[in-house]
Amino acid sequence: MIVLGIESSCDECAAAVVEDGRRVLSSIVSSQVDLHARYGGVVPEIAARRHVETVLPVLKEAIDSAGLAWKDLDLIAVTRGPGLIGSLLVGVAAAKSLALAHQIPLIGVNHLEGHICACHLCDPAPVLPAVCLIVSGGHTDLILMEAWGRYRWLGGTLDDAAGETLDKVARCAGLGYPGGPVIDRLAQDGRADAAAFPRSWLDGGSDFSFSGLKTAVIRSIQGENPLAPPDLAASVQAAIVDVLVKKTINAAIHHGVAQVMVTGGVAANSSLRSTMEAAARLRKLAFTTPPRVYCTDNAAMIAVAGWFKRVQGESSSLSFDTEASLPLV
Repeated sequence: MIVLGIESSCDECAAAVVEDGRRVLSSIVSSQVDLHARYGGVVPEIAARRHVETVLPVLKEAIDSAGLAWKDLDLIAVTRGPGLIGSLLVGVAAAKSLALAHQIPLIGVNHLEGHICACHLCDPAPVLPAVCLIVSGGHTDLILMEAWGRYRWLGGTLDDAAGETLDKVARCAGLGYPGGPVIDRLAQDGRADAAAFPRSWLDGGSDFSFSGLKTAVIRSIQGENPLAPPDLAASVQAAIVDVLVKKTINAAIHHGVAQVMVTGGVAANSSLRSTMEAAARLRKLAFTTPPRVYCTDNAAMIAVAGWFKRVQGESSSLSFDTEASLPLV
């Protein structure tokens, strides 16, 4: 089954062609980082307008790079939420137009399920049941996966997401945008124990909270003796990674699964990847995280999610709508 995936939930306009949920034939991502950097964050209206300009060239490049024609496609999968509503509308409108014009079946996909399904592109694919941490600029959620397409929400952030916290800290410290990659890079030369930033454990559950950490870091930046950027980066990164890893491993042990998965944009963070892998190995748990190129927003993961839905007998009509706040479960 050849699936065209389309992703436009935020500031990346992406299209990919994937065969049978495993083989990526093409994956094209048009980034808007330079466009939004001057504002220190994504401006929704600007993002939507840029999607309008780039969606058709990106789609054509994905098809051409895969060496296919429209008639070769068996399915179109597109992100329908959650995300920025203006951005979502561009991708969904393009998907519906192509499905109607070429008489190709269409499926709307949850962006978070797409991040989960990025793990199916790993070799070997993860063994279920598993506990999956979805961690990005807008989401920090722990999910119990009983099977592909069957999810139970265990907990999530009560305030700021992990990636959002990294972005806000970097902006306050004048380190640049996006904050996650900048902090990851600076932390390589810093001391993780340079500052004892707080960890919010919220004992007894799988929820997260990073607002207190963010406030403490900002006060440190604005204080009389601010840390050097590498030490600041290493210390705040350690505070976030510490909580993410321990809560994920604890959830896996509590629910008796043998597999841990980490996905989403922050899953590209080198410290999170290495620390989670070491913690999982210590507990004799299998660990899976996608290649970095499939951690950040991309359309290959949307194609895989659409493939799973189609295999399981699902389909969407041309009347489905976009949803800015679309729950996974």
